[in-house]
Amino acid sequence: MTLTSPSAGPAAEIGPPPPFDPECAVALEQFAEVFSTPLTAEMIPVLRQGELMPRPTDDDLRRGGAFTIEERAVPGPAGAPDVSLLICRPTAATGPTPAIYSTHGGGMIAGDNRSGVLGMVEHAEELGAAVVSVEYRLAPETPHPGPVEDCYAGLVWTAEHAGELGIDPDRIVLSGGSAGGGLAAALALLSRDRGGPALAGQLLMCPMLDDRNDTVSSHQMAGLGVWDRTANDTGWTALLGDARGGPDVSPYAAPARATDLSGLPPAFIDVGSAETFRDEDVEYATRIWQAGGRAELHVWPGGFHGFDGFAPDATISREARAARLDWLRRLLAG
Repeated sequence: MTLTSPSAGPAAEIGPPPPFDPECAVALEQFAEVFSTPLTAEMIPVLRQGELMPRPTDDDLRRGGAFTIEERAVPGPAGAPDVSLLICRPTAATGPTPAIYSTHGGGMIAGDNRSGVLGMVEHAEELGAAVVSVEYRLAPETPHPGPVEDCYAGLVWTAEHAGELGIDPDRIVLSGGSAGGGLAAALALLSRDRGGPALAGQLLMCPMLDDRNDTVSSHQMAGLGVWDRTANDTGWTALLGDARGGPDVSPYAAPARATDLSGLPPAFIDVGSAETFRDEDVEYATRIWQAGGRAELHVWPGGFHGFDGFAPDATISREARAARLDWLRRLLAG
């Protein structure tokens, strides 16, 4: 099969899918037993009802007293409802701390501000940092630009109230995985273009960046893994409707559409070699370098989408978490 794609570049010959990491493959088999139906639009309510990963409680997030936990409603975009922020502040802080501003995953169609946040809180405990996790309205009920504008409103409020929160406004790092990674990348673009909060960095974990869904890896991994080409089409169509894949998609919806990646905060991008988003994520890092920016890229061999959450004890999962923490430590020490 030969593919010509605006995302993939020159025509590329597609070989068989890369093999899954053996340790991760065990977890993937267990996932397939629970969620074997293709993720089409009709399955969105089922996805929302399911609980693929436990939702952390306040006690989980307190980490034995290391954090105070607060939910706060803050002003949303003009004419829109308030935005809920989950605020985790280190109890031992003696001065302004760094902050991780977290945007959750869920394909733009599921999740809330507790989804995946425990991993960021674990990193924050090591760094003496706060975590602020935003809850945004979901597609298809709220299409673009609603979700990203919710996230931006929460980010602006966080930066403006940094003193009240005990946060150093010069050390706010965006963080997100999957759809949350795409939203974090979009926030970096929005903040640059609107003259918004100065950001220390962007931690993009297997980010969902390209609505065209036509890279080599998206075809290569069709029907395989946790988030395949069908699921990707479902998520992007929920967000963009008939505009998905067309010529007029905003880079604040799909950051791969951005024509200018200069002037962005330093980026950490990681992705598995055996997943849909591999090629768009590698391309995004490459284009940041081409624009003269800073990016650190990791492609974890045999990793499927979200492998470190489904197989946390796998060797590559431990290495991925360690690499993210090392990057954050270096970034915030600079």
